[in-house]
Amino acid sequence: MKAPCVSLCLLGAGLFLCSVHARGLRRCLISMNLHRVEESFRGIKTAIQAKDTFQNVTILSPSETLHGIKPLDVCCVTKNLLAFYVDRVFKDHQELNPQIMRKISSLANSFLYMQKTLQQCQNLCHCRQEATNATRIIHDNYDQLEVRSAAVKSLGELDVFLAWIDKHHRGTSAASR
Repeated sequence: MKAPCVSLCLLGAGLFLCSVHARGLRRCLISMNLHRVEESFRGIKTAIQAKDTFQNVTILSPSETLHGIKPLDVCCVTKNLLAFYVDRVFKDHQELNPQIMRKISSLANSFLYMQKTLQQCQNLCHCRQEATNATRIIHDNYDQLEVRSAAVKSLGELDVFLAWIDKHHRGTSAASR
């Protein structure tokens, strides 16, 4: 009789901890107006993609890398890809057109804000091996191209990443639209 009671108590405790962890992750979601970020990108998308000389290559490869991310890995992959764009893509891209440069700067600032939001809950954002592998694939794809071409390609694919963020962080981003 004691064994079923202990099992039920352990199950109840496990469910409670899972619900607390899930609520904690919800507070770590991106709470900004992604619609404005997407609009800002749409304003430069055509100009950026016109500079892309590798039309048959993808960096984010959405069908393989991003769409296979499990819910437990969303926070980690989001954090890693925000860092990828801030630390590599935005820095590697060289733009002569001041209007496009302002929009890219605005996008970079939005990404910095999203990074800051996720850093506030660093202890709830664990990186499992699957998340690390997905991020590594994206970095490897980037590294296979010359730096400027890779930056242009990654900027041109920004809509893929923004759509992915919107899908996985819809709870808070939709509320701020």
